[in-house]
Amino acid sequence: MWIYEKKLEYPVRIKNPNPRMAKYIITQYGGPDGELAASLRYLSQRYHMPIPEAKAVLNDIGTEESEP
Repeated sequence: MWIYEKKLEYPVRIKNPNPRMAKYIITQYGGPDGELAASLRYLSQRYHMPIPEAKAVLNDIGTEESEP
């Protein structure tokens, strides 16, 4: 599936903060159509699936969706 390492792939240095861009990014992650909402929908639907293979697929999609 995927391996989690708690380090950035590329170093980030913020010289000039941009509040407008930060607002767009937060909306993408936390808005109703954002990545977090999609991930949580997949992960919550797996509990209502009667077929084990379907549960596994929803679990895989939900965890990959939350991967940045």
